Amino acid sequence: MVVGAAFAMSPVEAQAQSGNPLSFLDSIFNNSGQRPAPGAPASGSSASPPWSGEDGASGHPLMTAPAIREAAANFDNCVAGLWPDAARRGISEQNYRDITAGLTPDLRLMDLMDSQPEFTKAIWDYLDILVNDNRAAKGREVLAQYKTIFDAAERAYGVDRYIIASIWGIESNYSTMIGDRDVVRSTATLACVGRRQAYFKDEFLTAVEILHRGDLRRDQLKGSWAGAFGPTQFMPTAFKRFAVDGDGDGRRDVVDNPTDLIFSTANNLKKDGWQSGQPWGYEVVVPQGFNYMQADRAKMLTLAQWEQMGLKRANGQPFPRSGEKAYLLAPAGAQGPGFLMMQNFRVIMKYNPAEAYALAIGHFADRLRGGPPFVQPWPRQERVLSRAERLELQQLLVQRGLYKGTPDGQFGSMTREALRNFQASIGMPADGFATSEVLDRLRGR
Repeated sequence: MVVGAAFAMSPVEAQAQSGNPLSFLDSIFNNSGQRPAPGAPASGSSASPPWSGEDGASGHPLMTAPAIREAAANFDNCVAGLWPDAARRGISEQNYRDITAGLTPDLRLMDLMDSQPEFTKAIWDYLDILVNDNRAAKGREVLAQYKTIFDAAERAYGVDRYIIASIWGIESNYSTMIGDRDVVRSTATLACVGRRQAYFKDEFLTAVEILHRGDLRRDQLKGSWAGAFGPTQFMPTAFKRFAVDGDGDGRRDVVDNPTDLIFSTANNLKKDGWQSGQPWGYEVVVPQGFNYMQADRAKMLTLAQWEQMGLKRANGQPFPRSGEKAYLLAPAGAQGPGFLMMQNFRVIMKYNPAEAYALAIGHFADRLRGGPPFVQPWPRQERVLSRAERLELQQLLVQRGLYKGTPDGQFGSMTREALRNFQASIGMPADGFATSEVLDRLRGR
């Protein structure tokens, strides 16, 4: 979740809430590189940095260096021990042996799983990176090239083509930055080593199942460190639930077949509750003196009710259907633009549970259909808090009895609620916006 000026959710924090890791952070912010040619070895097996050999930042007992080494030493036995579960899925013993032959653990994933970035991206910097003219130009080319497929997908699923094209562009820069780690190796490692073994056991067995069924070849099953693959980044279990054979060729190829890719992504959104014909949300102007305690995902009001509270569309146009319900999101607090978010914004967040991600998807979709940039400015003068400062802020909230969680430098809904209560107690706008000024006030300065 986004709190204050910074996009503070790590890939693991998002993954803990959803099956779709933030693979776009790997590819765009960490420059993991482009997808190799078919048949090329995964760079994750040789070219990536080795494991640091240090304890994970989470403090979990399975993320200590000795525990990681012990689990790695038992990796072969762990993989072999998963064979009965594979058999129950109808996977032949020979296929299981062939698929897992020669697997070794990729311990570099332990560092990625517990990464704690010192600084986070301000939401406006994040949006600048993901929503840009070059990506939009490529997106319009893709929409034109595959127009007949998008037409068919819209008829079949009722999902806005621009949202699908937006996800494709932001997740993989239109198939140029898919990730190059072997999904089987990554998920096998995470199924046998580290703190999320139960979750990744299912992902690993499903990856084996995909290869056993013949939907994808091994050289196609390359992706992010956590196992998301393809241009719109399906986790193996999400592939199993949502992938469809759009062109009837007997395979569900979401990597190299644009029909299967577009249809499968549309099916995913539809099954997650996409409302046909409804926008994702509206940029709104929030009036001075507004009570930001109302900016809460649980507070769904009609657009007419929000208008009665003084909120107006930023472009000056009326709301097309004032009876529809939405909640208020103020990702940069009282200093930045507000947004009224509809059901379809929640659907995008099921695809990836970070508000900054969902906002980027919705806005980029609007840009692809010819819409303008956001009307209101972001508070670009605000400095993003470092991880040490985020930890200190949480610790100071604990000392005041406002925060009941464990300080970890990762801001979520509990931190935002505690921060709002502190802001309200000192007469500041209670917007949950984590700035250096708020930190100084907590310090008593």
